[in-house]
Amino acid sequence: MAVIGVHKIEKLFKEVASLRLDKSKVKEISDIVDDKLYDLLVVAQENTKYNGRDVIWFSDVPLTKAFKESMKKFEELEEELELKQILEHLATMPPLRYDLEVELEQKLPLIAGTLLYILALIAKEFSPKDKSLSSEDLKRVTDILNLMI
Repeated sequence: MAVIGVHKIEKLFKEVASLRLDKSKVKEISDIVDDKLYDLLVVAQENTKYNGRDVIWFSDVPLTKAFKESMKKFEELEEELELKQILEHLATMPPLRYDLEVELEQKLPLIAGTLLYILALIAKEFSPKDKSLSSEDLKRVTDILNLMI
């Protein structure tokens, strides 16, 4: 189950990066966002344990300054992602050791949307004139994101 729907991904890539996506790439991008969101929560769980708590706080999520700046830019787009879809997806993943605090849970759509926003910006750097994203460029984008998160 995808965290973000097909039309949201297509719309955001068009708006942010002026890129069109074919359906196969939309699925890949959705999977990347799903995986990276979970990766952030796994690291947050480690931070929670280190801090001696039994609930994952928003502050446990390892977000860089640049990521937080991108969150603000994503918010300006006024795109809404559904928390229900995100929670349903997370329920299909290996369970986290700790529960999420309410504030963090409410911010999951913003974090997922920001991941998508960042993906679109990186993709634009590889395909500035093409108006479409090649499989090779998507692999590069994924490799960069994997190095960062």
